[in-house]
Amino acid sequence: MNATLIAVALSLVSAGAYAAAAVAQSRLAGRTEPSTGVLRLLGRGAWWSAVGLNAGGALLHVAALNYGPLTLVQPLGALTLVAAVPLGARAAGRRVGRVEWRGTVLTLLGLGALLLTAGGSGPHETLTLPEALGVGAATMAVVAGLSRPGARPGLRHAAASGITSGVASALTQTLTVAVTDHSGGPLFSWRLLTVALLVSAFAMGGLLLSQTAYRGGLGAPLAVVTLANPVAAAAIGLALLGERLQGGPVSLVLALLGTAAAVRGVILLSRAQAHGGTDPGEAAVAPGPLKPAPSRVVIGSPRRAESPPLGAEPLAVRGEPLAVRAGARPHP
Repeated sequence: MNATLIAVALSLVSAGAYAAAAVAQSRLAGRTEPSTGVLRLLGRGAWWSAVGLNAGGALLHVAALNYGPLTLVQPLGALTLVAAVPLGARAAGRRVGRVEWRGTVLTLLGLGALLLTAGGSGPHETLTLPEALGVGAATMAVVAGLSRPGARPGLRHAAASGITSGVASALTQTLTVAVTDHSGGPLFSWRLLTVALLVSAFAMGGLLLSQTAYRGGLGAPLAVVTLANPVAAAAIGLALLGERLQGGPVSLVLALLGTAAAVRGVILLSRAQAHGGTDPGEAAVAPGPLKPAPSRVVIGSPRRAESPPLGAEPLAVRGEPLAVRAGARPHP
């Protein structure tokens, strides 16, 4: 089988595992107090279920990186959000809405355009030790800036999670290519040990940051994670690993159009999930409930009562005719 097809197939299964993990994390975050620490999460079975799903998705992702470049494998990570739509709808006991279907179609079309422009050859180049340390230092600086106290912490933590996950994927590809290289080099070296430590730290940091981001819901944070992940990984692949887009200027235009379509689709999916799967515009034009009609009608002109004293009950005296009953003749 072609290496590109293997990479795509492994990426699809990996996206499904990541989507199930995101839904599990979102449900766990909704049942967890914001002040809950990491140690208390370790004692919950739902947390370990999410960790297991993330670990399975990560292993499949590593296998995909062994057959395809970052510019091919990472954009397929956006399918995590596409798979999370029906999973999240089923967990919420509802159907997939029209806006969600439109977002899914746009995301798939954008990914198809990106796959046509991505390089199809397997990865060969790896990061050197100075490059890996520089990438790690820059990533930690960006994450520290995004994690500072301020407004909208959920989206900032989601962006930090996507960046750390994308960098971990790039470092994982370096580790995988170096380990599977048959050039006769040493299997254990300071470079590989350093890269392995960075991969472990960034993978765990991305998992904890995403758990924090999902406290405000699944839609918008998962969309930010989905967009930040391939951007960070593709930037490393294009800048340091010698990866290029195929087709020249025409391919670049197609890649930009595909990116715009995928971004629009992800935005639609995030908005729909934020409104429970319905069109955000439908709630604004939905008619309000009708006011109930009065249970009885009093015919006649009631007398104008004097203002009652303070503390008195504004009740009529028993037997006093306040109104004329319907069908009854008044006394002369």
